[in-house]
Amino acid sequence: MASVAPSRRALSRRDFLRRASVAAAGLAMTGCGWRLAQVRPSPGAVGDPSKLYIYTWAGYTDELLIARFQKETGLSVVVDIFDSNEVMLAKLQAGGGSQYSIIYPSDYMVRQMRERNLLRELDHDRLLGLQDLLETYQNPSYDPKNGHSVPAAWGTTGLIYNRQRVDRPPTDWEFLWANRARLQRQVTLFNDQRETMGLALRRLGHSYNSQDPDQIRQAYEALRELRPAIAQFTTDGWKDRILAGDLTIAMGFSSDAIEAIEENDQLGYVIPASGSSLWTDTMAIPISAPNVEAAYAWMNFTLQPEVAAGMTQRLKFATASRRAIEQLPPDLVQNPSLFPSQSVLDRCEGIAPVGAATSLYDRYWTQLTSG
Repeated sequence: MASVAPSRRALSRRDFLRRASVAAAGLAMTGCGWRLAQVRPSPGAVGDPSKLYIYTWAGYTDELLIARFQKETGLSVVVDIFDSNEVMLAKLQAGGGSQYSIIYPSDYMVRQMRERNLLRELDHDRLLGLQDLLETYQNPSYDPKNGHSVPAAWGTTGLIYNRQRVDRPPTDWEFLWANRARLQRQVTLFNDQRETMGLALRRLGHSYNSQDPDQIRQAYEALRELRPAIAQFTTDGWKDRILAGDLTIAMGFSSDAIEAIEENDQLGYVIPASGSSLWTDTMAIPISAPNVEAAYAWMNFTLQPEVAAGMTQRLKFATASRRAIEQLPPDLVQNPSLFPSQSVLDRCEGIAPVGAATSLYDRYWTQLTSG
């Protein structure tokens, strides 16, 4: 994915008409790209018309991004954070969908939420920049033709490790089991059942998306065996601890790993050789969302190549926009943690719904994390 496609195609009449309709709905074009105009929610919109409520992962927004959006739209932004897709889903199923205009479900969760009619179908005539997406994201398997979501970021899951506390750098998940006796309470794994159960499945040679009860049981038992080495199940809480030298290894997203390494060059990141998850986080609109106009404004704002490139530079997650990649400095495009080689990506796997096996994952996860 590090390679870039040919430059953007010429503007067709159909594109022109579509952009004209978007401009009328609240976007204004400029000579160097597009600029958001002030958003005025349509009559009858639910919620505070002066605010955009976002439910997202930690690290997906910053003050600069929000300040610029507010300046260009007149909307203030309120951000709530979740640390797992399951937490986000539970909140929406409990009625939280009416609280947020934009949510950030991961790829497999988009499928689940579509099946449960929790997401609004997107009107592509109100969106700019979809034609600039990498080919992989023009028609993703988790959401054909981006019918209910827009890719916000992608990356890998791997191991962040302290070089000073390991004899040799880990190359695979197996390192955790092989060294579990001396890693007592020195490892953190995600508070995310599919990611953490998935790493154990992958280490055993199975798919992240296994629905085989025996394989799922084997993964659970392997994680129980590793339990004494695990200090905590946390998706974000490892960062301060590993930077302070209190942890040896943490399971982490590539974006978080890059940031941590910038703060401490004694840290390293590896995508396990037996394979890992290739995740995509998306932007979607809940079926009962307030201020839908504001939601489209946010999507269009973050799809701008300049904005997307800036987010990649500051927040360290890979963008799905070809034009944004073209604007990145060479050191970022060539960073294998941010844009892995195709041979590495071929060993990775997207997480997908597991159907009836979901209850089995739930049961084993509860046993593992409450033990």
